[in-house]
Amino acid sequence: MREEAPYGGAPQNLKRVRTRHFQNAKRTGIKITGLTSYDQLTARIFDEAGIDFLLVGDSAANNVLGYETTLPVTVDELIPLARAVAGAVSRAFVIADLPFGSYETNSDDAVHTAIRMMKETGAHAVKLEGGERSAEQIRRIVDAGVPVMAHIGFTPQSEHQLGGHVIQGRGAGEDQLLADARAVEAAGAFAVVLEMVPADAARKVTAELSIPTISVGAGPHCDGQLLVWTDWAGLTQGRIPKFVKQYAQIGQTLREAARAWKADVEGGVYPGVENSY
Repeated sequence: MREEAPYGGAPQNLKRVRTRHFQNAKRTGIKITGLTSYDQLTARIFDEAGIDFLLVGDSAANNVLGYETTLPVTVDELIPLARAVAGAVSRAFVIADLPFGSYETNSDDAVHTAIRMMKETGAHAVKLEGGERSAEQIRRIVDAGVPVMAHIGFTPQSEHQLGGHVIQGRGAGEDQLLADARAVEAAGAFAVVLEMVPADAARKVTAELSIPTISVGAGPHCDGQLLVWTDWAGLTQGRIPKFVKQYAQIGQTLREAARAWKADVEGGVYPGVENSY
């Protein structure tokens, strides 16, 4: 995105994305794009493609470290991933997730974790889950000079309390969703993720807030969209959420390449003369 201009255009001509550009996108009605990234290779590719922000999500627990849920991942495990992503981009805005247990106990812990993430990774902002319950932590982190993206609706770190992957904001739950949205905006968040909420509820939140809303399975009415890149690119195996549209089948491509290489080695085709010194 150009300085004080809408998103879009040739990425090589665009300056670093800042928090003010999120606000400008909301004001001008230009959609914001985000993907997760956990390494310098994908970060550089997504940056060159013009993706506006990259989230080093606690979803690295599942997609990098092989944990069953996001709950076990630690600050120490996320820091080198966030450092790799932040060091690889020249334009995209990099956001580091605060993992479960690193901010819930009190606002002092939240500030400490956020500052450590910023100092040790080079990220540009942090993200944490929770609406009203996390408002004080958000306020303290913002007061310390760290931009915060909030996350409400379905919050994966609370999946056991929520009863699993259950859509939030239905029926009477819409009132709580709106209350959470108002709370994080008042606390100073520059944007808020809405995950797995009905499209109509997300539309109401988006209309009410002055900060951008980012959809993860919250329909088309939000100010931007975010997907886990391994789901989006067809690398994830097993159940894919309904809201994910797959734009590639990288898993199948890698599988076929590995089988072809194995066959070439076993058949004496590789290495050939052209691959030898």
